[in-house]
Amino acid sequence: MLERLYRRRMPVDDVISAEAAKTLAQFTHEIRRPIGLVITRRGAVQDVLVGAGAEPSATTLTTFRASPRSLRGLRLIRSQLKDQPLTQEDLTMLGLLRLDMIGILAVTSKGEPGLLSLAHLNPPTPKGPLYTVLSSTLAHQCPVKFETFIHELETDLQRQSGSHALAAKQTAILVSASPKSKADQEERLVELADLASSADLTVIDRLVQRTQSGHHRFQLGSGKLKDVLMQAMQQGADLLIFDQDLAPGQLRAIAEITDLTVIDRTQLILDIFAQRAHSREGKVQVELAQLRYLLPRLSGQGTSLSRLGGGIGSRGPGETKLETDRRRIRERIDYLEREIEGFARHQDQRRSRRVRQAFPILSIVGYTNAGKSTLLNVLTKSQVSTAPRVFETLDTTSRRLHFPSGKEAILTDTVGFIRDLPKDLLAAFRTTLDEMRDADLLLHVVDAGTKDLDTHIASVETVLQSLTLDQIPRVLVFNKCDQLPSGQAETLCRRYSAIGISSLRQETLAPLIQHLEERLSALASVDGSPKKPAV
Repeated sequence: MLERLYRRRMPVDDVISAEAAKTLAQFTHEIRRPIGLVITRRGAVQDVLVGAGAEPSATTLTTFRASPRSLRGLRLIRSQLKDQPLTQEDLTMLGLLRLDMIGILAVTSKGEPGLLSLAHLNPPTPKGPLYTVLSSTLAHQCPVKFETFIHELETDLQRQSGSHALAAKQTAILVSASPKSKADQEERLVELADLASSADLTVIDRLVQRTQSGHHRFQLGSGKLKDVLMQAMQQGADLLIFDQDLAPGQLRAIAEITDLTVIDRTQLILDIFAQRAHSREGKVQVELAQLRYLLPRLSGQGTSLSRLGGGIGSRGPGETKLETDRRRIRERIDYLEREIEGFARHQDQRRSRRVRQAFPILSIVGYTNAGKSTLLNVLTKSQVSTAPRVFETLDTTSRRLHFPSGKEAILTDTVGFIRDLPKDLLAAFRTTLDEMRDADLLLHVVDAGTKDLDTHIASVETVLQSLTLDQIPRVLVFNKCDQLPSGQAETLCRRYSAIGISSLRQETLAPLIQHLEERLSALASVDGSPKKPAV
């Protein structure tokens, strides 16, 4: 019986033709259950859905893709035995699936089509409604000329997309869902917003939900997730960024109900590193971290890895695309790991030459954007990039530091750290961070004005411990003290036994330089090593 509905093809200007509405009402009356027609813009019935909660098939949704700036090219007209308006669930489906239109056709007690209620999405605006519900009319008297209507709506969406493109930045909504307090989550979202800004994203909203242990399937509850997705669509967001790391299953589950790009904090950090990496060594380390992150999350759907190499003859017999993609990633990981081993050998040679030169070594460490590179530039009269954004420095930089006494040391700038630094990234950059193993002294630079002072210090200490570098002597340096109220810098320095400076004010650096020279002299005299004479 339902095959007759599949064979229907209606005029492209009809939301639903009078004949199709009559047939739909008749079948609904006979089986006493709602029936839905998923109709393409050509007027063909793509799916027939039986039951109140039925949705278009996964195959249909995959075939007819949508985006935050376009519609899916499908409309859903569902029959209803009672004369009821569109429900919130219907309108949520309209938004989540980005349908051209959704409608409810009432069926009379005689099995005839009654009133038709319709709704459509609006172009996204910050405060405007997400959808418009049209006045109900009889199906054969519907005033909407569908082809003209959808053309005008798509034109409005494209116009909105054009103005969005002029902004040259993608937009993102930040989401946090964890057992932590709302204040703690909002504090973390401030840092996540800095990361997003560093990735050239514009943050348009931040959403927080306190959960007991995270939702097993979506991280958020399913109802809250739908609310978040609806807000994202209403505001024209391109991405959802979760502060918590999402498990592979969670990413796939969220992807099933939205066409928005969804990433987590680790993926955002990896993307920033990919943008910043300039040297061959840096690019290899970032790619290795990305592939290690990708491998367990590979779903095999729409994944193209042709850029990773391979070709004719590279596939095993009977392999699926997913298995092939995974194998190629593993092969690429093996190749990159061999390259990093080569970098490590070259670094050993450079360190050997440095040891023969008998210069003491100072390494600057600290939280990202604390001002480490600026300090290197001022102390060594260098020109390392110092843009005020997180993870500006990825590649290790070494320069000579000349003390007022005429003696010298090697000053090394390293990649900045961050709380919960992704393990794959830390592992990939271990070769670069191993440069610090030869340091006689570590300069732990901290942004004195940050609200999370203890967290920043603890995060750096945690990374140093994980790298077994916590036994190297350290000097705690509070930077940007000129931005603090009078007297506060002195109080902080006494509390933490730190030296206060401002990298932008040369006159504040003299006590630090003197302290470094004295510490290195003391270390050299205790060590007694001929390769590290007192400075």
